[in-house]
Amino acid sequence: MTGADFLTETRTFYDTVAEDYDAHFGDHLAARPLDRGLVDGFAALVGEGGEVADLGCGPGRLTAYLASRGLSVFGLDLSESMLTVARRQNPGLRFEQGSMLDLDLPDSSLDGVVSWYSTIHTPDDRLPGVFAEFARVLRTGGHLLVAFQAGDEPSRRYEEAFGHQVALDFRRRRPERIIPLLEATGLALRARCVREPDEALGEPTAQAFLVARKRPEAAS
Repeated sequence: MTGADFLTETRTFYDTVAEDYDAHFGDHLAARPLDRGLVDGFAALVGEGGEVADLGCGPGRLTAYLASRGLSVFGLDLSESMLTVARRQNPGLRFEQGSMLDLDLPDSSLDGVVSWYSTIHTPDDRLPGVFAEFARVLRTGGHLLVAFQAGDEPSRRYEEAFGHQVALDFRRRRPERIIPLLEATGLALRARCVREPDEALGEPTAQAFLVARKRPEAAS
């Protein structure tokens, strides 16, 4: 699949399911205290007032939570329908349409980047470029938080979601595969966490979280 095809499929999927997605998942952090603690730790590392981008923000729930932790945060997403939900629910926050593959941001302009399950549709061969963009826009000492479903299974292609006939690939990956890609861009790993699936929440797989910091020698 080409980069353009992957982006088009992702945008179409979330444009179609945006309202249902938001209604179904709601405030996911409220039911996941361990995940919430990791987000709080990331916010503390960045520091109050730090400039942060929530990349692949969806309906903006995490963007709003990061703002409540004192960060100067904006959300970016491919899906205009997701952004419509985000703007409606968070009128005081900034949300923009764009792609993680080509961020319209200056070099070294952010103190933090969050990719909360937003790389799970990205083909393997595009991941190095995505992580390079994350590193490019981070200032020296800036932090990255990446969350994704952990596993070795091949990608799963869904042809239906919330009653809609839409298709998209979902990929699970091991932290051991992702960490070298981050380090190759000049990001140094600070923490890794793999949480077991919560059966009460219907999670089918473990959840992985990585925190990395931009090394001084990686600065532009």
